[in-house]
Amino acid sequence: MTVAFQGEPGAFSELAALRFFGTRTRTLSCTSFEEVFRAVAAGTATAGIVPVENSIFGSIHQNYDLLLRSKLHVIGELKLRIRLNLLGLPGSSFRSITTVLSQPQALGQCERFLRKLKGVHVEAVHDTAGAARIVRESGDLAVAAVASRRAGSLHGLSVLRSDVEDDPRNFTRFLVVSGKPVRTHRDSKTSIVCALRHVPGSLHALLGVLASAGVNLLALESRPMPGKPWEYLFYMDLSGSVAEPRVASALKAAQSLCIFLRVLGSYRRGRTYSR
Repeated sequence: MTVAFQGEPGAFSELAALRFFGTRTRTLSCTSFEEVFRAVAAGTATAGIVPVENSIFGSIHQNYDLLLRSKLHVIGELKLRIRLNLLGLPGSSFRSITTVLSQPQALGQCERFLRKLKGVHVEAVHDTAGAARIVRESGDLAVAAVASRRAGSLHGLSVLRSDVEDDPRNFTRFLVVSGKPVRTHRDSKTSIVCALRHVPGSLHALLGVLASAGVNLLALESRPMPGKPWEYLFYMDLSGSVAEPRVASALKAAQSLCIFLRVLGSYRRGRTYSR
């Protein structure tokens, strides 16, 4: 099995893939989230994994849009604790660092820690693992990266400070996508996207249909509708699977209230990995 992810080896998305599928899984590094979806659609990868929400920074809107544009199915999820580390070349020291590199969101997640580093220049790069590679290639003892321990290990870097994130409850939710759906019954979730008529109470009516069927709304995200300014799509996570009659009947009833409704996938509720 080959799983596509965005970033370089050692990125948190790769770590999420190895947590979900196992450490023997072959991973495919992609330069963008769109490339992840293309690799799965083309059959270059069996599945792909993308982040959709961080507990501090919120939703990764681009990936919601890619879910809509693609024909792939959501087949799984997991939540991964994001543990950030300050990594430097062997022989460097915490006090010698003058430049810190990392991906913008990672830098934001350890902003308070970085503010305490007087006289240190902070520079954003495309990827946390890429930052670790740049440090290795620079050969500069004064340059450090904020990245995972795995990225540090892959590039022969030392951990100068561990767990530098400002909030230890820093988790990212990842979705797994594939060209084929999975059938699941027990402890499941269903993700849908829909557009509603632009009339008073349309969202209320839809939620009422779900509630009457005993389907719990787990998450709700709105996104602008392409080509229709000030109109919106709603992404929802619901309890249960489309294989369950109550969910299937609720979605059938919901169709009459929607201009458009698509099931993105039903899948087992994902595990939370804190380490």
